[in-house]
Amino acid sequence: MTMTATPNTTHAPSKLLSGQNMPCFEALLQRSRPHDPIRTAIVHPCDEHSLEGAMQSRAETLIEPVLVGPRARIEAAATEAGIDLTGIEIEDVPHSHAAAERSVELVREGKVEALMKGALHTDEIMGAVVHSKTGLRTERRMSHVFVLDVSRYPRPLLVTDAAINIFPDLETKADIIRNAVSLAQSLGIDVPKVAILSAVETVTEKIPSTVEAAALCKMADRGQIKGGALDGPLAFDNAISPEAAEAKGIVSSVAGQADILVAPDLEAGNMIAKQLTYLAGAGCAGLVLGARVPIMLTSRADGVIARVMSAALAQLYVRNRHGAVPGTLAKPIAED
Repeated sequence: MTMTATPNTTHAPSKLLSGQNMPCFEALLQRSRPHDPIRTAIVHPCDEHSLEGAMQSRAETLIEPVLVGPRARIEAAATEAGIDLTGIEIEDVPHSHAAAERSVELVREGKVEALMKGALHTDEIMGAVVHSKTGLRTERRMSHVFVLDVSRYPRPLLVTDAAINIFPDLETKADIIRNAVSLAQSLGIDVPKVAILSAVETVTEKIPSTVEAAALCKMADRGQIKGGALDGPLAFDNAISPEAAEAKGIVSSVAGQADILVAPDLEAGNMIAKQLTYLAGAGCAGLVLGARVPIMLTSRADGVIARVMSAALAQLYVRNRHGAVPGTLAKPIAED
């Protein structure tokens, strides 16, 4: 079954999305309603945007925040923003580096199920996550997945990787696809359609991304990449427009109706996501996957909707993967 933009009307629509014309995001919020919130470490939430995003996500019953950072700065930022922190757990640490390290420790101790970036640089939080001894690495390569609600597209559109892997090789692209497929399935897309993008739809050695696209599709045929329907190379128009695919004579279950767009490199993926956000007015959220827990790697420029919807993605991912039992935290991680 493919997820559509029609929300489950069992629960009242979210006030957060009122008037935003984001039916796919509304559907995702409705899908989250039966699940318990996930305990989430908010890493160095020392500004209004970080605190507002965390508290609004809590109000939507998506997360139970644990604020990790200098208590005095957190409380000062909350006072200035008019945010009430009564009943909110605070882990008091001296600075942003310590906040990143302590947040990762909380995961390893089995005390939180996700991380949300606050007012610190991406390399600070990711440095703690990828640390070879004390981090959160798994056998799978980490990658970022944007989830976009594009008004002219009838389903959520996942774009990857646009934030972590700059020039991914073939095996890294395979993990990028595996991560995106896992997230899509958590959102209710049983067999996500994966379009592997290039500039053209024919394989040519002059454009290496077309050769890698063909190899990835063969890997899927042989069971090396599971869970999705892959096709590529596909140009962007052929991936999302049935009319363009038909005009090119492309016969494919993916072309014209992709759920996931796999960019050839970070630059292309980042441009796709930002163009859809800033020119097409798409709603945008995202996660880093491939670590032991999902990471909400929001930008300092992101508004509250992006932060809340990233929390919704994380909650759905945690609650739906591996038959997770609602309300159950991960087991503590043994020291390596």
